[in-house]
Amino acid sequence: MNEDILHVTRRRFLGVGAVAAAGAAVCASGPVDRAGALAAGEPSSPNPQQALIAITMDLEMSMHYPQWGLTEWNYEKGNLTEPVKQYVVEACRRIKARGGVAQLFVVGRVLEQENVDWLKELVRAGHPVGNHTYDHVNVWASRPEDLQHRFARAPWLIDGRSVPDVIRQNTRLTDRAMQTRIGVRPVGFRTPGGSTQGLRGRRDLQDLLLELGFTWVSSLAAHVPVSPANPTSVDFDAVVKAQSASQPFLYPSGLIEVPMSPLGDVASFRRKDKKWQLADFLTMIERNVRWAIEHRATFDLLTHPSIMSIEDPEFRAFELICDLVCQSGGRAAITGLDALAARARA
Repeated sequence: MNEDILHVTRRRFLGVGAVAAAGAAVCASGPVDRAGALAAGEPSSPNPQQALIAITMDLEMSMHYPQWGLTEWNYEKGNLTEPVKQYVVEACRRIKARGGVAQLFVVGRVLEQENVDWLKELVRAGHPVGNHTYDHVNVWASRPEDLQHRFARAPWLIDGRSVPDVIRQNTRLTDRAMQTRIGVRPVGFRTPGGSTQGLRGRRDLQDLLLELGFTWVSSLAAHVPVSPANPTSVDFDAVVKAQSASQPFLYPSGLIEVPMSPLGDVASFRRKDKKWQLADFLTMIERNVRWAIEHRATFDLLTHPSIMSIEDPEFRAFELICDLVCQSGGRAAITGLDALAARARA
């Protein structure tokens, strides 16, 4: 296991309790500096009495945004537009001002862009950045043509390499790109897309990630059959029930799974006609966060700024989470996924 990764990971999750304590003060007296909060003390592990709430953002472009029918992003996942980057920066600023951090996952091709100063600033502000592969590859693929749209169009890019070799190289490239362009190693790994089984039954993928130095993965995404439009209390109850089963756990290999909580923005919004409205999405978030606080559990909100900048331009979802955590009286904290993984390990 790479000692640098373990050191960074340990430093990040040891600060969770102190950040949470500072977060309670934020609600009453305004923003505090997260670095100052971390300096106030380092508990040995995340406070088991607290709910751990994560706001995650996958830094990639999404098909059908900003208008339906736009699918070329499938071939240019890392070509972030300026409005999307500005949305990420402002969302992170708001979350930090309320005493928390955002967990980011970057597609490596983002780091080919001329200017990545905005991402360097987010790293300096304390927001952890994880690996999301270089080209947004499907780690569950069994055939080269199923790995990524880009490789189906231009198969010579991976000619002669096996599927596991492409996945390994795609992950390593992102690691190297992050070190070269923004000066940090990745904090965690999120699979592009999710599976209802996560990496269960895929010891090969678990071992691959452990070999590459990762201690946790975010790959499991529950499928919840809900109404495609105008959800009712029955639908929200179903989501909360699925959330209770979407808690971090340990695979037999020793790799930790940190599931994506239902429903993410793709499942909620990305439909041409019938889809949830922002008010529905907010109701779902409130129900899930309140459940997590009540049960001292975890919540891992999956979002894509390329989607949220269109569906929630005023950051209402993120502000709602910050409000609920602040109102919890110290019973919850907004953290990176390292803390959720540490909870499972503990």
